[in-house]
Amino acid sequence: MDRKQHSRRLIQGGAAALLSLTCSHQASAGGIMLYEVGQEGAGLANAGAAVLASDPSVLMNNPAGISRLEGTQVNASGQLVIGHIKFAADASSDFDGNNSGNALKYLPGASFFISHQIDDRSSIGFGLYGNFGLAVKYDDDWAGRYFTQQAAVIGLSFEPVYSYKVDDKLSLGIGPRIMYGYYRTQAAVDNNVLGLGGGRSDGQLEYQDTDIGIGLNMGLLYQLNERVDLGLAYTSKVELEFEDRPSFDNINNPLLDAALQTANIRSLELGMQVPQTLLLSSSYRLDPQWTLLGSLGWQDWSEFGDIGVEVEAAGGSVTTGVDRRYKDTWHASLGAQYHATRQLRWNMGIAYDSTMVDDADRTVDNPAAAAWRFAGGLNYALDDNTDLHLAYTLVWLGDMDVSQSKSRSGDSLNGSYDRSALHILGGGAVWRF
Repeated sequence: MDRKQHSRRLIQGGAAALLSLTCSHQASAGGIMLYEVGQEGAGLANAGAAVLASDPSVLMNNPAGISRLEGTQVNASGQLVIGHIKFAADASSDFDGNNSGNALKYLPGASFFISHQIDDRSSIGFGLYGNFGLAVKYDDDWAGRYFTQQAAVIGLSFEPVYSYKVDDKLSLGIGPRIMYGYYRTQAAVDNNVLGLGGGRSDGQLEYQDTDIGIGLNMGLLYQLNERVDLGLAYTSKVELEFEDRPSFDNINNPLLDAALQTANIRSLELGMQVPQTLLLSSSYRLDPQWTLLGSLGWQDWSEFGDIGVEVEAAGGSVTTGVDRRYKDTWHASLGAQYHATRQLRWNMGIAYDSTMVDDADRTVDNPAAAAWRFAGGLNYALDDNTDLHLAYTLVWLGDMDVSQSKSRSGDSLNGSYDRSALHILGGGAVWRF
């Protein structure tokens, strides 16, 4: 291994360790965007996310929001995702093996945000968070091992922002979104193909790479009157290009090995576009105790890209790649805040995200579906300078059917993920200086 390759491996290993501490990632509602990044708004199911300027985490959804924060404020939060994603094969499947159990047991994550008021009109902020990605892990000998055993697509965002208060009603915000992307997949390779059987053990495919992409976040916040606030935020796409040579191990079928050698897969390029998004939010102060919130959102998943690696050999040739056939998703949420006392604030919300993939196109490395979110949380002020927040969200995915086939042989994996759900616990603190 030369110095460049060695450095790359060290970077990948370090990034994986950093990402495990700073972001959660899972196959989630609508697409693979995560709304619950530990801030107070997690208890609102994303309702009012572009107007809820109670702490610096608002910059993730709308950078204009930090214009309403006084002094210097810091938000440090964490979350734990507990999944129930269990596959059950049906009798029509062409592959043997077990059902693997839970593909997403638990994933921890964390985020950090800071804002600083420069003067009466200008504010700056910075966020470190991971709200994009997925990760699933199956048993090595499960029925879908020739499609995937492990898969991870992770994005860690670094976001410096600037916000300017045009007047007492209108604020604008903008900032680059610098994303560190990591992609890894592992799958079994069937050695019993191309005319040679005999119960040969599986081979192994592994592919991983990292890249850095840059996008742009911008937004506006407008106070319509004393009761109503409106927020509009746009996030541009982020392009990531993964390029590496797939690693093959234990290929003991000579014809398959010859086919792989003939294909000469020295470098496999996978292009991915983290989707552009649009979010419209509003809040309505009903009375001193109750505030109603809502959001409508759009995510451009149709441009996500044909991300995925799959190897199948037939007729002396090799095919790689997976066509995702993803489509755009829509989000709608409603929520409410109840100010029980001067110190205690309760949050509650419900949301719906449309699916990024039809049942016929669902794949086992991203078992996504339409989802309902049911969330609740609380914020407690210890004093004028310190708040604590806790939140819980149930993401209900329901039953997800899968029928995924090999492109050449036509062999298919058929089954379903029944009563699928995610439980997300989040909490943290806000300090004001």
